[in-house]
Order: sequence, then C-alpha cells, then structure tokens
Amino acid sequence: MSHLVAPSILAADFANLQRDIEMVNQSEADWFHIDVMDGVFVPNISFGMPVIAAVKKHATKIMDVHLMIVDPDRYIADFKKVGADVLTVHYEACHHLHRTVQAIKQEGMKAGVSLNPHTPVAVLEDIIRDVDLVLLMSVNPGFGGQRFIENTYKKISELRKMIDLSGSTAVIEIDGGVTDKNAEKLIETGANVLVAGSFVFKSKDPNRTIRELKHLSY
Repeated sequence: MSHLVAPSILAADFANLQRDIEMVNQSEADWFHIDVMDGVFVPNISFGMPVIAAVKKHATKIMDVHLMIVDPDRYIADFKKVGADVLTVHYEACHHLHRTVQAIKQEGMKAGVSLNPHTPVAVLEDIIRDVDLVLLMSVNPGFGGQRFIENTYKKISELRKMIDLSGSTAVIEIDGGVTDKNAEKLIETGANVLVAGSFVFKSKDPNRTIRELKHLSY
C-alpha cells in the first residue's frame, strides 16, 4: 500500500483548533493522530475525552488515538464513544497486553501497540498477529518537537521482518521527529504511516507540507 500521513493534533493551534482540523480535512492527509497524555506515564498532560469529542464533530478522516497513559483498559469503551477509530496503547503500560488488544477490538476499533525508544521489537513476537498497528516512538514520548532517534531505522527493519515472517497484517507507524529529511528513508525501511506534528503545523504552508510528505519519491 502507499504510505499514510497522520498530522498530530498535539502541535495544532488550540486557539484555532477547528481551523486546523478543517485544514487537515481538506489536505491529502489520511488520519488525524491524537496523543493522550496523563502526566504519569509521560511527563506531560495533553487533552482528554471532551477535546477528542469536539475534534470528532469536525473531522472527516480516521481518528488515530495514541494513549500515553497508565491503566488504559479503564477507558477503552470511553474512547470508542468519543470517536476513536484506531486505539493504540503502550506495551510498557499494559500488564495483560493480549487482553487489552482484544478489548479494543471488541469495541470495534483497530488495535495498536506502541513501543518506547528503549523497548526492543522482540517483545511483540507473541502478539504481532493480533495487532493491526505497531507504533514505534522515534523520540521519547511526552513532548513534541524533539530530535529523531536514529536507531529507529534498525527497529523498523526488525519489525518489518517479524511482520512479514508471521503473516501479520499490522502496519508500522512512526511518531516523533518526522520531517522531509527522514520521511523517505522511513518508508523505504518499512514504515507505512508517518505521524508529523510540529513539522506540519509549524510550517508556513501546512497543506503543502502534508502534500510533500504524501508524495515522496521512494
């Protein structure tokens, strides 16, 4: 499949959120990426259910919700109610990952699992056929605008081999420090979905930036 682009709403202008949502709607972006942070699992707090519900009222594309929170199981049904289409939890936050993945699917959402930069992809070997998406953090989670961690390429390659050998249909999503300088190599290495926050919303022409990320010459 051709790769997908998912602008991260965390980097949008919150004073003009509807404007930025409409921009993404009208752009060549495929998904909205929404980071939920609790100030416990990561050292930052973002937004919760009311803001996601407000985004859903205007968004016309897939809602890709990334939970950077402890005990995500408590809120799975709630995120479905406010509009999540894809729900991603962290391997590091789940005591019973298989149960969590199944609970997400039972609510009718695609199930994703995210790995922090220090977590090896090998931990997913026993569950890779059950997940729809693997999100590799290419920065330490919690804040936007960080520098891309180069070891991510090695992890993408390892994960791509695991997916292909297992017969899994999971897609690989990359989140953190994605720009026009590394996007092409990320896709060439095996990534399917690029999350871009600051690079899109802080650019002079976000719509054009999205278009350029979508039409890489790999």
